[in-house]
Amino acid sequence: MVEINESVSNILEKLSTILEKHYRALAVGAGLAFLLLLLYHHADLGGAYFGPFFTFLHVVSGITWIGLLYYFNLVQIPTMPNIPAELKPAIGKYIAPEALFWFRWSALATVVTGIIVFSSGSAVINLTILTGAILGLIMAFNVWFVIWPNQQKVLGLVAADDDEKAKAARLTMLTSRANFVLSVPMLYCMVTARLVG
Repeated sequence: MVEINESVSNILEKLSTILEKHYRALAVGAGLAFLLLLLYHHADLGGAYFGPFFTFLHVVSGITWIGLLYYFNLVQIPTMPNIPAELKPAIGKYIAPEALFWFRWSALATVVTGIIVFSSGSAVINLTILTGAILGLIMAFNVWFVIWPNQQKVLGLVAADDDEKAKAARLTMLTSRANFVLSVPMLYCMVTARLVG
Protein backbone atom coordinates (compact mmCIF):
# COMPACT_ATOMS: atom_id res chain seq x y z
CA MET A 1 0.00 0.00 0.00
CA VAL A 2 2.88 2.38 0.78
CA GLU A 3 4.30 1.84 -2.72
CA ILE A 4 0.93 2.60 -4.30
CA ASN A 5 0.60 5.80 -2.24
CA GLU A 6 4.10 6.90 -3.24
CA SER A 7 3.47 6.21 -6.93
CA VAL A 8 0.15 8.03 -6.92
CA SER A 9 1.63 10.90 -4.92
CA ASN A 10 4.52 11.28 -7.38
CA ILE A 11 2.19 11.36 -10.38
CA LEU A 12 -0.25 13.80 -8.78
CA GLU A 13 2.52 16.12 -7.58
CA LYS A 14 3.63 16.44 -11.21
CA LEU A 15 0.08 17.48 -12.06
CA SER A 16 -0.37 19.65 -8.96
CA THR A 17 -0.28 23.00 -10.81
CA ILE A 18 -3.37 21.85 -12.69
CA LEU A 19 -5.12 19.98 -9.88
CA GLU A 20 -4.73 22.67 -7.22
CA LYS A 21 -7.00 25.10 -9.12
CA HIS A 22 -10.50 23.76 -9.67
CA TYR A 23 -11.05 25.79 -12.84
CA ARG A 24 -7.90 24.33 -14.38
CA ALA A 25 -8.93 20.82 -13.35
CA LEU A 26 -12.38 21.38 -14.87
CA ALA A 27 -10.77 22.66 -18.08
CA VAL A 28 -8.55 19.59 -18.31
CA GLY A 29 -11.58 17.33 -17.77
CA ALA A 30 -13.46 19.18 -20.51
CA GLY A 31 -10.40 18.91 -22.77
CA LEU A 32 -10.22 15.15 -22.20
CA ALA A 33 -13.94 14.83 -22.96
CA PHE A 34 -13.39 16.84 -26.17
CA LEU A 35 -10.49 14.53 -27.09
CA LEU A 36 -12.78 11.51 -26.64
CA LEU A 37 -15.40 13.25 -28.76
CA LEU A 38 -12.85 13.67 -31.55
CA LEU A 39 -11.48 10.12 -31.21
CA TYR A 40 -14.77 8.25 -30.96
CA HIS A 41 -17.46 10.43 -32.50
CA HIS A 42 -15.83 12.72 -35.08
CA ALA A 43 -17.76 10.97 -37.86
CA ASP A 44 -21.04 11.65 -36.03
CA LEU A 45 -20.51 15.40 -35.68
CA GLY A 46 -23.18 17.53 -37.26
CA GLY A 47 -26.88 18.10 -36.67
CA ALA A 48 -27.52 14.60 -35.30
CA TYR A 49 -24.81 15.02 -32.67
CA PHE A 50 -26.39 18.17 -31.24
CA GLY A 51 -28.83 16.29 -28.98
CA PRO A 52 -26.36 13.78 -27.51
CA PHE A 53 -23.81 16.55 -26.83
CA PHE A 54 -26.37 18.60 -24.92
CA THR A 55 -27.52 15.44 -23.12
CA PHE A 56 -23.95 15.13 -21.85
CA LEU A 57 -23.99 18.78 -20.70
CA HIS A 58 -27.41 18.19 -19.11
CA VAL A 59 -26.05 15.25 -17.11
CA VAL A 60 -22.92 17.15 -15.99
CA SER A 61 -25.03 20.14 -14.92
CA GLY A 62 -27.51 17.87 -13.17
CA ILE A 63 -24.79 16.00 -11.28
CA THR A 64 -23.39 19.31 -10.05
CA TRP A 65 -26.83 20.61 -9.02
CA ILE A 66 -28.10 17.46 -7.33
CA GLY A 67 -24.69 16.73 -5.82
CA LEU A 68 -24.77 20.11 -4.09
CA LEU A 69 -28.39 19.57 -3.05
CA TYR A 70 -27.31 16.31 -1.39
CA TYR A 71 -24.29 18.04 0.18
CA PHE A 72 -26.54 20.68 1.72
CA ASN A 73 -29.11 18.15 2.97
CA LEU A 74 -26.82 15.31 4.05
CA VAL A 75 -23.78 17.25 5.28
CA GLN A 76 -24.08 21.00 5.83
CA ILE A 77 -27.59 21.37 7.31
CA PRO A 78 -27.27 18.42 9.76
CA THR A 79 -23.73 19.44 10.78
CA MET A 80 -24.36 23.16 11.40
CA PRO A 81 -25.82 22.72 14.92
CA ASN A 82 -22.62 20.89 15.96
CA ILE A 83 -20.22 23.56 14.67
CA PRO A 84 -18.92 25.86 17.41
CA ALA A 85 -20.43 29.35 17.20
CA GLU A 86 -17.06 31.00 16.53
CA LEU A 87 -16.54 28.82 13.43
CA LYS A 88 -20.00 29.26 11.85
CA PRO A 89 -19.20 32.64 10.26
CA ALA A 90 -16.61 30.90 8.04
CA ILE A 91 -19.35 28.70 6.59
CA GLY A 92 -21.62 31.69 5.93
CA LYS A 93 -18.90 33.91 4.55
CA TYR A 94 -16.85 31.52 2.43
CA ILE A 95 -18.33 28.06 1.87
CA ALA A 96 -22.07 28.71 1.53
CA PRO A 97 -21.81 31.59 -0.99
CA GLU A 98 -19.51 29.57 -3.26
CA ALA A 99 -21.65 26.43 -2.95
CA LEU A 100 -24.81 28.45 -3.63
CA PHE A 101 -23.22 30.04 -6.71
CA TRP A 102 -22.57 26.63 -8.24
CA PHE A 103 -25.92 25.32 -6.94
CA ARG A 104 -28.12 27.93 -8.58
CA TRP A 105 -26.21 28.22 -11.87
CA SER A 106 -25.97 24.45 -12.31
CA ALA A 107 -29.74 24.30 -11.71
CA LEU A 108 -30.25 26.82 -14.49
CA ALA A 109 -27.79 25.03 -16.78
CA THR A 110 -29.63 21.77 -16.15
CA VAL A 111 -32.95 23.31 -17.13
CA VAL A 112 -31.54 25.06 -20.23
CA THR A 113 -29.68 22.00 -21.50
CA GLY A 114 -32.75 19.85 -20.74
CA ILE A 115 -34.91 22.14 -22.86
CA ILE A 116 -32.34 21.96 -25.67
CA VAL A 117 -32.26 18.14 -25.49
CA PHE A 118 -36.06 17.99 -25.36
CA SER A 119 -36.41 20.26 -28.39
CA SER A 120 -33.59 18.62 -30.38
CA GLY A 121 -35.64 15.51 -31.05
CA SER A 122 -33.08 13.21 -29.41
CA ALA A 123 -34.99 12.89 -26.14
CA VAL A 124 -37.38 10.08 -25.47
CA ILE A 125 -40.74 11.70 -24.86
CA ASN A 126 -43.07 9.76 -22.62
CA LEU A 127 -44.99 10.26 -19.37
CA THR A 128 -41.96 9.25 -17.31
CA ILE A 129 -39.63 11.88 -18.78
CA LEU A 130 -42.34 14.53 -18.64
CA THR A 131 -42.92 13.78 -14.95
CA GLY A 132 -39.18 14.05 -14.29
CA ALA A 133 -39.00 17.32 -16.22
CA ILE A 134 -41.90 18.81 -14.26
CA LEU A 135 -40.29 17.79 -10.95
CA GLY A 136 -36.98 19.31 -12.12
CA LEU A 137 -38.69 22.55 -13.10
CA ILE A 138 -40.39 22.78 -9.70
CA MET A 139 -37.03 22.23 -8.03
CA ALA A 140 -35.30 24.85 -10.21
CA PHE A 141 -38.08 27.32 -9.44
CA ASN A 142 -37.51 26.67 -5.73
CA VAL A 143 -33.77 27.27 -6.11
CA TRP A 144 -34.10 30.62 -7.86
CA PHE A 145 -37.27 32.05 -6.33
CA VAL A 146 -37.34 30.67 -2.78
CA ILE A 147 -33.95 29.32 -1.68
CA TRP A 148 -31.65 31.94 -3.21
CA PRO A 149 -33.60 35.09 -2.18
CA ASN A 150 -33.92 33.77 1.38
CA GLN A 151 -30.31 32.60 1.53
CA GLN A 152 -29.23 36.15 0.65
CA LYS A 153 -30.95 37.34 3.83
CA VAL A 154 -29.38 34.57 5.90
CA LEU A 155 -25.89 35.32 4.56
CA GLY A 156 -26.27 39.06 5.06
CA LEU A 157 -26.12 39.82 1.34
CA VAL A 158 -29.52 41.52 1.67
CA ALA A 159 -30.47 43.62 4.69
CA ALA A 160 -32.68 41.73 7.15
CA ASP A 161 -33.21 41.84 10.90
CA ASP A 162 -32.65 38.78 13.10
CA ASP A 163 -36.30 37.72 12.96
CA GLU A 164 -36.36 37.92 9.15
CA LYS A 165 -33.08 35.96 8.99
CA ALA A 166 -34.48 33.23 11.24
CA LYS A 167 -37.66 32.94 9.12
CA ALA A 168 -35.60 32.96 5.91
CA ALA A 169 -33.27 30.25 7.25
CA ARG A 170 -36.22 28.04 8.18
CA LEU A 171 -37.92 28.52 4.80
CA THR A 172 -34.64 27.86 2.99
CA MET A 173 -34.05 24.64 4.93
CA LEU A 174 -37.59 23.37 4.36
CA THR A 175 -37.53 24.24 0.66
CA SER A 176 -34.14 22.60 0.25
CA ARG A 177 -35.46 19.52 2.05
CA ALA A 178 -38.53 19.50 -0.24
CA ASN A 179 -36.20 19.60 -3.26
CA PHE A 180 -34.21 16.76 -1.69
CA VAL A 181 -37.42 14.72 -1.49
CA LEU A 182 -38.43 15.61 -5.08
CA SER A 183 -34.97 14.74 -6.39
CA VAL A 184 -35.46 11.03 -5.76
CA PRO A 185 -38.54 10.55 -7.98
CA MET A 186 -37.10 13.08 -10.47
CA LEU A 187 -33.90 11.04 -10.82
CA TYR A 188 -35.92 7.84 -11.05
CA CYS A 189 -37.91 9.30 -13.94
CA MET A 190 -34.85 10.64 -15.74
CA VAL A 191 -32.93 7.37 -15.49
CA THR A 192 -35.77 4.99 -16.34
CA ALA A 193 -37.47 7.01 -19.10
CA ARG A 194 -35.23 5.52 -21.81
CA LEU A 195 -35.05 2.09 -20.24
CA VAL A 196 -38.65 1.19 -19.42
CA GLY A 197 -40.74 4.05 -20.75
